[in-house]
Amino acid sequence: MMWDILHKSRLESRAATAENPDGSKGKGGTASSVLGPSRKGSPCLKDIPSGATVTLFSSDGPGMIRHIWMTVDDRTSDSDRFVLRDLVLRMYWDGEREPSVEVPLGDFFLLGFGESYTVTSSLISVIPSRGMNSYIQMPFRKAVITLENQHRNPIPAFFYQIDYTLGDEVDDSVFRFHAMWRRERITEKGHDYTIADGIRGDGAYLGTFIALSTLERYWWGEGEFKFYIDGDREYPTICGTGMEDYFGGSWSFARTDEKGRTAEQTYCTPYLGYPFYSHHDSSLYNKYHNDDCPPMRSFYRWHLSDPIYFHSDLRLTVQQIGVSYGGLFERQDDLSSVAYWYQTEPHASFSPLPPPEERWPR
Repeated sequence: MMWDILHKSRLESRAATAENPDGSKGKGGTASSVLGPSRKGSPCLKDIPSGATVTLFSSDGPGMIRHIWMTVDDRTSDSDRFVLRDLVLRMYWDGEREPSVEVPLGDFFLLGFGESYTVTSSLISVIPSRGMNSYIQMPFRKAVITLENQHRNPIPAFFYQIDYTLGDEVDDSVFRFHAMWRRERITEKGHDYTIADGIRGDGAYLGTFIALSTLERYWWGEGEFKFYIDGDREYPTICGTGMEDYFGGSWSFARTDEKGRTAEQTYCTPYLGYPFYSHHDSSLYNKYHNDDCPPMRSFYRWHLSDPIYFHSDLRLTVQQIGVSYGGLFERQDDLSSVAYWYQTEPHASFSPLPPPEERWPR
């Protein structure tokens, strides 16, 4: 796919921005500023009201989204702390009424807990400070991308660029991109956490993002990832060996220094990573309270080279199992996740997205 650039093509390159949301040919950079006509006159959407939904992109295609870059004002007060979980990104393909993508903005770009940190992976990268990039390919015959501000305050400035091509061959046999967000603030003891279910159709699973707050002591990563494929019910076809194994690690992620103290080892690779660990509460509220909170960890895995194919249905879960001096035990933790996949349309409806206050870390 990366070598397509070496061959002659009839594809047409376009970019949707705040100034030119439909990517019209010859219409970029037309707005005026204090510097005069066509001198950086409209680089962003300004003052998006609380409760408002804005259209970032609309195209009649056919085409392919090839790169998305977005950023939003860094928080300026404690009330803006969880803005990355309060903004909701939605994508609609081919005139559908229900979105194929409905995910809090930060979590879509592998940023959990409403936090900002650096991510370097093959499909999504976040560059300091809060420059969010996606290289996930998204084919469409028609496309609409929106952003809803569910934050309590207006958004002063939202910057974005969506790079795409027109003229791609996109018919019903070409899979469309999908993503859904889930959370359980306290998982149910002895019951697997559901990352994705209700997926119906023919497709391929692309990747997983997990944001985990551990609420109990001791090692937390023994839970197995389970892929229930094409009619699997009680037992899955694919069952992994543990959470840290699914994300490419082994024997936990800790290192011990010369004084016997342990510390987490984070990492980013093209296909899997552990980009974020913290047990600190960075809010201004800590002026009055201790700077501590349940340890927060985020992980990603892309199945680019090892896609999980399904032909009628797919469900993905992960167990909450830990180990201590007494052996294995069932845990209860705070888990949120994003599932990314491709499938034929139509897709099944997603579970309703919880309100903002139910998405905030606690």
